[in-house]
Amino acid sequence: MNELTAERCEPCEGGVRPMSREEAGGLLANLHADWSLNADATEIRRDFTFKGFYRTMAFVNAVAWVANGEAHHPDLEVGWGHCLVRFTTHAIDGLSRNDFICAAKVDALL
Repeated sequence: MNELTAERCEPCEGGVRPMSREEAGGLLANLHADWSLNADATEIRRDFTFKGFYRTMAFVNAVAWVANGEAHHPDLEVGWGHCLVRFTTHAIDGLSRNDFICAAKVDALL
């Protein structure tokens, strides 16, 4: 577990600047190595793999529970044996600390 899992998301309705690539890179270092930053530093993503559809869906439901509790929701792409999780803060068209808090909590599910 890392310190991000102990934090709570703050409501974000816009009006703040998104993180810079450097800020995002610093927080990315606190997550599992499989998380990556997209080319324009507006999103983090990780593709989780599982044995079978049932395990994938159990993970999806657990991610939904975490996201709902934090009121910060990822974009999910689900298929047989995998789930791509993508976090961004839509209200600011970029990354906020909330994205990294939720990603750390998703990591902690496994």
